Amino acid sequence: MSPAILSAAAMFGFVTSITPGPNNMMLLASGLNFGVRRTLPHMFGISIGYVVLMLAAGLGLGELLRQVPGAFLVLKIVGGIYMLWLAWHIASSEPPREPAPDDVAPAATHPSGPRPMSFLGAVAFQWVNPKAWVIVVTAVATYVAPNNLIRDLVIVSGVCGLINLPSVGVWALFGASLRRLLRDPLWRRRFNITMAALLVASLWPLLATSA
Repeated sequence: MSPAILSAAAMFGFVTSITPGPNNMMLLASGLNFGVRRTLPHMFGISIGYVVLMLAAGLGLGELLRQVPGAFLVLKIVGGIYMLWLAWHIASSEPPREPAPDDVAPAATHPSGPRPMSFLGAVAFQWVNPKAWVIVVTAVATYVAPNNLIRDLVIVSGVCGLINLPSVGVWALFGASLRRLLRDPLWRRRFNITMAALLVASLWPLLATSA
């Protein structure tokens, strides 16, 4: 793989990872509500799931789906319904209480309290995330040479995955930086509703495009 193609793939990975989308809207909300440390599994799950999905697409899953009539439409519908559920969950969940210094067991750690998305949940989410599918199929078709499929696929997936983690992490950090500004539960609720609305809005350009 030439340095020019590798650089182009790296730029593609950065732009697609740093721009707003379902993953980043959820990380922004998670950073505010739970902090960066508790959001780390969510972040790593996104990046690992992104790489696994790209490898699967490059090894034939993407082309297989293209050959099955209506497969991408079903994927978009399932992904859209799941993201609507996530948006409702974000908007309706009670912001976790900030623990007092002498708290023995902070409320945010109680099993019945709100919790950030798990690592496995974030990995699985990439498979129903329309934006993730658009990204990986485009990356494979553009930067992976068929005559060097395995080599190029591993390189492009690795580079994009390494770039993805700090890029999505910026959104979690930004959300965490708002914790002091939004201490009032009312303002946190308003913030969560706004993030839920943006998550729903992020679906439109993805669902409106044809596979």
